[in-house]
Amino acid sequence: MRHQLLLAFAIAIVSGTTLFAQSDREQLIGTWHLVSIDAPGSDGKLNRVTGCKGQLIYTRDGHMSVQLMYPPSQSSLTNDYVFNGYEASYGTYDVDEAAHTVTHHVQASVTRGLVGKSLARSFQISNGDLIINSVRADEHWSVTWRHD
Repeated sequence: MRHQLLLAFAIAIVSGTTLFAQSDREQLIGTWHLVSIDAPGSDGKLNRVTGCKGQLIYTRDGHMSVQLMYPPSQSSLTNDYVFNGYEASYGTYDVDEAAHTVTHHVQASVTRGLVGKSLARSFQISNGDLIINSVRADEHWSVTWRHD
């Protein structure tokens, strides 16, 4: 039995897997690239926004950074998060394991109105993808990220 356990442990190390489940916070750590953004259209239904590029980073010491560039057709897009087709902010983050939420504490942003705000987001990790949504009732969007 002991030899089987040691063999399983050795295989796990060689294959890069773990015998222990990682916490939500541990799973977030690293660099993620944008897979997709779904945002409400004029009809209120979620539509895929194409042509965007982005990167999201969570560090082990509790810092985060996000950048998104919208396609040239949306280069004049400006709202609470985006300025002239570009979204960028950084700060710190906290994870609520029980609620599956991550809160971004914005220290700087391309849209100055976000500075000093704490933005709660629900998240799930499924098949290697990180899916983030706002917890605000008035925001209906979904962003999918994949580990680099």
